[in-house]
Amino acid sequence: MNKELEQALSDQINAENYSAYLYLSMSTAADQMGLKGTAHWLFLQAQEEMAHGTNIYQYMLERGAAPVLGAIDKPDADFSDVGQMFKKVLEHEQYVTERINAIASLALSHHDHAAYQFMLWYVNEQVEEEASASEVLDKLRLIGDNQGLLLGLDQELGARVFVNPFPNQG
Repeated sequence: MNKELEQALSDQINAENYSAYLYLSMSTAADQMGLKGTAHWLFLQAQEEMAHGTNIYQYMLERGAAPVLGAIDKPDADFSDVGQMFKKVLEHEQYVTERINAIASLALSHHDHAAYQFMLWYVNEQVEEEASASEVLDKLRLIGDNQGLLLGLDQELGARVFVNPFPNQG
């Protein structure tokens, strides 16, 4: 594997782990706000990000590359309301989309079609991630200041079930 691509994938493992930390921090904030369903949704989002990082790690090992793991930055912890929180979720997922697209382009530029094919799963996953965050934001805009409707959305978010996208990870 090309060294530049190897570094980009290692950096993405770090970014996925940071994403997990960010969502855990948000989950804590939601829990402290009394929004247990939202906390649950964000906790499962953190699990998903960890699965993404682990999948990239395992892919690199399969290709004979040596992942380099870096320090994980401390995530934001100051979230004043759930709307602000999900705005941050969407912004963060858009940032991750840019990163994923850049790695896919890098793989193509090095004619590494296996890595490109591997990254296409993440390209498609990011469409889902952004859509999911946008949907929650749209609902929050419709809810406005109605606390009863917010509790209904919280209950809906609490029904999320984690399905490991890589069930054969091990």
